[in-house]
Amino acid sequence: MCEDDHGIGRRALFVTGAAAALTLGSVTFTSGADTADAADGDNSETRTVRGTLPTGSPDFVYLPVEVPSGVREIKVAYTYEKPSVPAGTAGNALDIGIFDQRGTELGGKGFRGWSGGARTEFFIRADDATPGYIPGPVREGTWYIALGPYTVAPQGLPYEITITLTYGEPGAVVEPVYPPSRAKGRGRAWYRGDCHLHSWYSDGRRTPAEIAALARAAGLDFINTSEHNTHAAHPHWASEAGDDLLIMLGEEVTTRNGHVVALGTDPGTFVDWRYRARENRFGKYAREIRRSGGLVVPAHPHATCIGCNWKFGFGEADAVEVWNGPFGPDDEMSLADWDSMLVASVREGRNGGEGGDGRGRDWIPAMGNSDAHRHPDPVGTPQTVVLADDLTREAIQEGIRAGRSYVAESKTVSLSFSATGPKGEHAGIGGRLRVDRDAPVTVRLETTGTPRCTVRFVTDQGVLHTSSVIPVSGSGTVEWRTTAQYAAYVRAEVRHEAAAGPLPGALAAFTNPIFLGR
Repeated sequence: MCEDDHGIGRRALFVTGAAAALTLGSVTFTSGADTADAADGDNSETRTVRGTLPTGSPDFVYLPVEVPSGVREIKVAYTYEKPSVPAGTAGNALDIGIFDQRGTELGGKGFRGWSGGARTEFFIRADDATPGYIPGPVREGTWYIALGPYTVAPQGLPYEITITLTYGEPGAVVEPVYPPSRAKGRGRAWYRGDCHLHSWYSDGRRTPAEIAALARAAGLDFINTSEHNTHAAHPHWASEAGDDLLIMLGEEVTTRNGHVVALGTDPGTFVDWRYRARENRFGKYAREIRRSGGLVVPAHPHATCIGCNWKFGFGEADAVEVWNGPFGPDDEMSLADWDSMLVASVREGRNGGEGGDGRGRDWIPAMGNSDAHRHPDPVGTPQTVVLADDLTREAIQEGIRAGRSYVAESKTVSLSFSATGPKGEHAGIGGRLRVDRDAPVTVRLETTGTPRCTVRFVTDQGVLHTSSVIPVSGSGTVEWRTTAQYAAYVRAEVRHEAAAGPLPGALAAFTNPIFLGR
């Protein structure tokens, strides 16, 4: 075992192609398996490096590792100090991942895995890898351990990294098998889904099998995998899919300026996350998500965790995750912001119906997901209920993109929301009722599974109608009459009883809007 100090100093680093990244001096091993210590039958070598990252460190620090030929497995373990800090001051948090001999350039050709702060060690070999990492040969060349100093305490961030190379014949590479893009649906129908979930392939604690069982119990027809900054889980979902459950594949792209769910990308798609809003790179990766067959969905835009608040704008969004997990104040803020975006689309004449900019609509639909990580996080709370032509990846995505959906807190909640005109004109969620501006319009909501809730009809003017309380049976019908001149759109909210004060109660469900007028 060899030990080296790798503190950040002027001679130890250089700036890489990414604006906020630094590369340390290399860690070297011997020339191959024949030079490993064979006296006692050992076929591995280990190096340990130590250093300290100061406050104000770049977003990513790369430690090059010179990997010789003949390596069967690379294993990395790390620790770092977590000193006490004053109240209100961020302490140390250090993420980790790895890139292979193809390098660290943005786009991720060399990407081999990321576990963030969820693991203290990982391994990679041809036939297997730690969850979150990509199996495959350990080829000769310069590999890069990627450190992400998420937050650094005023005292600095001392770290220790141990790299072990094991020599020998590589195992057989396993060809990945992915879940099918179609399940046995009911034709054109309402399908329930949860598109933001985490397993042990990132920072979750559940296996894919456990998540699939919980999804079925929650009444879901489809889910989307969304591990943080890795596609490593994609091949591990095939055995969990079935006629009753469509499993789409994606990623939660976790930047320092907000998170975005890549929803329903092609199997094996990796989307890079190593940029900030100020670098003007997000548009490129949003287009990459769509080229790979996915939707771009900014997640929990007002979440309070460091780096979680969405700062890239919504010009590239196909939908926005307004409701994330148990309903709370940040979801209320996201709902209000989304409603303001609807008003802006009316003002700018960008809500003319399906089509438009090639992403389905010129306004941004809302959705809700659980973001479940571990027990007791409930899968399917909330869930997005989508009107789709069938239970396929493409049909579900088209329904989400078109806004033909509502969000419910559980499988027990169902809504039917429509608007009708004086001559029998009709429009449903996400549609447009094409009537004259002064023509009478009847808006109707039917709800089940919402005992003692109230219904609110929200327009571009705000809340214009609030119902009486739904009876304890949980079923009720609410109607309201308006005109397109008075309300450019109408959407429905079903709210629980308010705890106290002027704030409304938590959501039980809400719909995407129906636009009114020609």
